[in-house]
Amino acid sequence: MDKRDFDAVVVGSGPNGLAAAITLQQAGLSVLLLEAKATVGGGLRSAELTLPGFVHDIGSAIHPLAAESPYFKTLPLAAYGLRFLDPPVAAAHPFDSGRAATLVTSLDETAQQLGADEAAYRR
Repeated sequence: MDKRDFDAVVVGSGPNGLAAAITLQQAGLSVLLLEAKATVGGGLRSAELTLPGFVHDIGSAIHPLAAESPYFKTLPLAAYGLRFLDPPVAAAHPFDSGRAATLVTSLDETAQQLGADEAAYRR
């Protein structure tokens, strides 16, 4: 097969691009997967950018449904190094006052930080 002769070309190695490429390959098609970045993952990529062991989301953040995806569960992703992280603080927003609101796994703990907006957050 010529290096330019593929049944399908998938552009982008984010979750959807990877899913498409894998599904096509499993169906017996030859697939070329193209990615502009040095690593795969698209918006789900992460890396230690500042301190050892401190993993940053490079693209988007907080994907609670990815770990429960029926499709992703069919793939041996852990064998290739994928680990879904569940940090105690998923996100934070600093305020000019020097304080910050944090998004944690507990609805009550998150809401209690919001002062006058607590009731609205609970709705």
